[in-house]
Amino acid sequence: MSTSAPPSNRFDRRRAATRQALIRAARQILAESGDTSVSIQAIAERADVGFGSFYNHFESKADLFDAAVTEALDQYGAAVDARVHDIDDPAELVSAGIRLSARMVDSHPEIMEILRHRGLGQIHSERGLAPRALRDLEQGTASGRFQLNDPAVALSTLGGSLLGLLQLRYSRPDINVEEAAENLAEMVLRMLGVAMDEARDIARRPLPESTDPAPTRTHPHP
Repeated sequence: MSTSAPPSNRFDRRRAATRQALIRAARQILAESGDTSVSIQAIAERADVGFGSFYNHFESKADLFDAAVTEALDQYGAAVDARVHDIDDPAELVSAGIRLSARMVDSHPEIMEILRHRGLGQIHSERGLAPRALRDLEQGTASGRFQLNDPAVALSTLGGSLLGLLQLRYSRPDINVEEAAENLAEMVLRMLGVAMDEARDIARRPLPESTDPAPTRTHPHP
């Protein structure tokens, strides 16, 4: 998430507010349907800004929707960071990331709907949870915690599995999503080379409480 100072004068504040209104409208559209064919006029009306204002901030609809996805991914990563910053074990980090993501369907519904609609193209993104997960996989491999030939391939499997869990949650709202997430975390850890009994234990440990604000990190955890 951006750490830049807020706009210092009224013009800049109004300009920033207009840009944010457009991003908010784009996020709503992505969460509702994922349909990016909507007209710029419809986006501007939803944002309650003038049609001409759009091109003062974005070159195209694709530019706007990319900004909306990026913002959602940054918030997604920050929300997970706020819970796992004291965890050092790569296996616990992977497990917690899966389980917290499942919980965020209820606590952060818009973000997770966006991930549901646009997540496949974001598995190897430089934003959100992907770089954090890749870092954990690489460090786990280097330390011998995981038995992997290629962490990037493991990230593809991890990301695809998580998106599958989200789709299961949306298609079957009656499912016990926390139990499903624990089962998925156990399976992923076993895939990564963690012993069966330990993987089962890690996947069912109490999750850390949230802290606000999250500590500033200079790189994905750890």
